[in-house]
Amino acid sequence: MSSSHGHRSGRRVLVFGSGAREHALARALARSPSVHEVLVAPGNAGVATERATGFAPLRRVAITSLEPAEMVRLARAEGVDLVVVGPEAPLCEGAADALATAGVLTFGPSREAARLEASKVFLKEFASRHGIPTAAYRVARSYDEAEAILRARGAPVVIKADGLCAGKGVVVAATLDEALAAARAALVERRFGAAGDAVIIEDVLPGEEASLHVITDGEAFCVLPVARDHKRIFDGDRGPNTGGMGAFAPSHRIAPDLVARIEAEILRPTLDGMRAEGRPFRGVLFAGVMISPAGDPMLLEHNVRFGDPECEVLMELLDGDVAELLASAASGALRKEVARLVEGRHALTVVLAARGYPGAVKTGDAIEGLEAAAALEGVVVHHASTAEQDGVIVTAGGRVLAVTASGSSLDEARERAYHAAGLIAFDGRQLRHDIGVDQVT
Repeated sequence: MSSSHGHRSGRRVLVFGSGAREHALARALARSPSVHEVLVAPGNAGVATERATGFAPLRRVAITSLEPAEMVRLARAEGVDLVVVGPEAPLCEGAADALATAGVLTFGPSREAARLEASKVFLKEFASRHGIPTAAYRVARSYDEAEAILRARGAPVVIKADGLCAGKGVVVAATLDEALAAARAALVERRFGAAGDAVIIEDVLPGEEASLHVITDGEAFCVLPVARDHKRIFDGDRGPNTGGMGAFAPSHRIAPDLVARIEAEILRPTLDGMRAEGRPFRGVLFAGVMISPAGDPMLLEHNVRFGDPECEVLMELLDGDVAELLASAASGALRKEVARLVEGRHALTVVLAARGYPGAVKTGDAIEGLEAAAALEGVVVHHASTAEQDGVIVTAGGRVLAVTASGSSLDEARERAYHAAGLIAFDGRQLRHDIGVDQVT
């Protein structure tokens, strides 16, 4: 079992991406018995300084861009056995196809399968074809068309740009003027470039959101615990939307019979439909679902990668060989039994963001207290946007850290996460104080 690293023999895994999601994936892969080394490209300062005992070594690797050809070059140069693609953009550009063509086993959907996230028009039309419940909608490809639809139907209404807009392309418009402005921004002002060639105009769905992740080989799938994300910047769900200010799992608001309905009415028809259309989906499918006041699940969106910060909590709930689980899905023969959920474990993450986020942010501020926070029982400090300057870890973007804790109850996980977050300081630090509060029992 010895190796040149003085560790264990086994897989070399390469994770692409630079956020807290990729840090969490790298840690889960590094504690997998089948793994000998984990590479992360481009990674962040947290990956570079990770020294967890009992883990395979983590190594940060430089990469000039996450262009498919560059990803293939690195995977070949490093001779890796498994690639895990973190962010959606490279998947939508065909990274998994390029890697597969090069003979590299890759966890992540093909470009055709990634259309579920790359095009909201594709998703809505796919849902209609396969009888998947979703909000009533119209598609507009010009401002005149959008204006006619909006004046006829009025507000409130949701306007969505068709393509990838890094979470910025959706507006819930309370008034007709807001709706027209949102349509104009995409179709006339070209604020999202080609991603705004078309917009979806759809009904506002009332209810409570739930995030469900499934790991799938295209046919079989395993459902991870229901996670709940907190999107708005301020306590009480106020202020502008962000990439996510915190999350927890499992969420007990979504009962097992409702999860079964989501599987039967949304997840299974999606996977069967994609296979029937000749674009089988392998990887992680992340369904954003709205539970109506009547208790019915409706599909809001599909994402073709792990949510962030949902991934950070989900990886803390898994035990066993996560690398083997992902590799088996990638190879088309899912082995659910190789990884398992830890009974009775809860996890919660609190995002520490930079001054100005989600707008223009200040970077380069020294971060203090990282070691003290990470030393607490049940706590992991996932780095999101950090860099190292002269031996000091500094802020390097909007969401800086995802302070994650696990415990035997949501209450315990929450107390640990906030205790740890309180030990970390940097200039202008922002955080929400109510992650998981409405769920604590």
